[in-house]
Amino acid sequence: MSKTYEKTPEALASLTEEQRAVTQACGTEPPFRNEFWNNKEPGIYVDIVSGEPLFSSTDKFDSGSGWPSFTKPIDGMDGVAEVRDVTHGMTRTEVRSKNADSHLGHVFPDGPRESTGLRYCINSASMRFIPVAKLEDEGYGQYKKLFEASAE
Repeated sequence: MSKTYEKTPEALASLTEEQRAVTQACGTEPPFRNEFWNNKEPGIYVDIVSGEPLFSSTDKFDSGSGWPSFTKPIDGMDGVAEVRDVTHGMTRTEVRSKNADSHLGHVFPDGPRESTGLRYCINSASMRFIPVAKLEDEGYGQYKKLFEASAE
């Protein structure tokens, strides 16, 4: 049976003020003062609203921006959507979770060239981190293979 990822009233009610501002009102948390910008533990990051898998620590890198940065989404474009954003006098590409429509951050073409060349600059407040040791218990066991391959 496949897991369903959706935005529910219960999930929205459990968000902190900052999580709500970021995911539901397209806010941005401060750089270098957020939960995951410097997290180096292996695991996956899921949408704080729906639990939808978004990114893996195997694709995380230090961009120097102060926000968690990734070279690609964990399941290609299955879990994220990219939307044109023309706010704040700029044209950017916003990243949203596909099923819950949570604002996650933005993607820029200045990531590591040896990988995708992309930098998914994501707000910590939009994600929940699941360490490798808890993947199975939390229902994300299919992602353990990402870490078994990188340990070889």
